[in-house]
Amino acid sequence: MTQPGTGAHRAVVFDMDGVLVESEHLWERMWTAFAADRGRTWTAEQTRQVQGMSAPEWSEFLARFSDAAEPAAETERIVVDGMIAALDGGEIELLPGAFAMVTETAQRAPIALASSAPRRLIDAVLDRHGLTDYFSATVSSAEVPSGKPSPDVYLAAAGKLGRDAAECLAVEDSSNGLRAAAAAGMTVVAIPNSDYPPAEDALAGASHIATDLDDVRRRLVSSLPEPVGN
Repeated sequence: MTQPGTGAHRAVVFDMDGVLVESEHLWERMWTAFAADRGRTWTAEQTRQVQGMSAPEWSEFLARFSDAAEPAAETERIVVDGMIAALDGGEIELLPGAFAMVTETAQRAPIALASSAPRRLIDAVLDRHGLTDYFSATVSSAEVPSGKPSPDVYLAAAGKLGRDAAECLAVEDSSNGLRAAAAAGMTVVAIPNSDYPPAEDALAGASHIATDLDDVRRRLVSSLPEPVGN
């Protein structure tokens, strides 16, 4: 049920992986397989190191770690091809409550996406799940100077919405994502990833730690203006 809005904020910026869809485990699977095919063992430690990195950043790390003959750009293509295949195979579905969260929030304020995923995966995920038209802007961290925990992708998203970062709410699940949104000066709503729990210092920067996406939705709508026409 929609709650009255206080209108304290004017826009919302969402992360994608772990907020709209659950795909962190698939990224890990792709990185592990790429390394294994080249005789290297990728572990949870490497996953922690690359979480939040842009595609150019993690592909360079992965190619170097794997002693790959392929350059970083080809490494990225191989991994992202695998993610697109997983999406086509029905492995990247919306998290429970994600559709309602996005659509109800978009009725109240412009929304953007600030994701570490590469552009072609962002576009494919939003298109597959019928969310493209709800987003006023989308930014991949590959399109800004530095990936998360740098605030660059969040600042770019706010800029595309025509808002100061301080006017924006951000929804994040990972350590580096939470740090990035907080560093941008946004009011951060955390939805901790249970498989990759965020660090305490990252959670400390959040204004609210949600239990599920319905909780996130309620927090967002209570901080945004009433829908036009109400």
